[in-house]
Amino acid sequence: MPRALFLAACFLALVASFSQAFAGKVDFLVPAKTIYPGQVISEVLLNKKAFYIKDIAASLYVNSIEQIVNKVAKNTLIAGRPVALSSLGHPLLINRGQTTKLVFSSGELSITATGIALQSGAVGDPIKVRNVDSGRVIIGTVMQNGNVRVGVQ
Repeated sequence: MPRALFLAACFLALVASFSQAFAGKVDFLVPAKTIYPGQVISEVLLNKKAFYIKDIAASLYVNSIEQIVNKVAKNTLIAGRPVALSSLGHPLLINRGQTTKLVFSSGELSITATGIALQSGAVGDPIKVRNVDSGRVIIGTVMQNGNVRVGVQ
């Protein structure tokens, strides 16, 4: 009797592990044609396609339009394949050589200056900027409005 009980427990454990190993059908947004690095993604370039994947892994891929539209491809996205969220980035707000406003804020104190971007960057990217007045190269973070936050981050 104990052996039969042991075999039944093993069988149930095996069935439970198989149900976790296999996954359900999930709809993903996939490129209708190959999208190359730096290309901005629009709704026109996308189709829905179903894949069988584990629920845990499904969260790593694009499954809603808000996650992908107006983003930029960081690497080549193959037509008909799911798009990993890590393959997407924000569009560049500042281009190399562009004049931008440098902003330093600490409490109520706010200082602004003019700078020349030495690197291109999207929101949240650290970039090098040359202060026009002093000539010093500093590193700042690109802000949503296109300014660069410098100083204590």
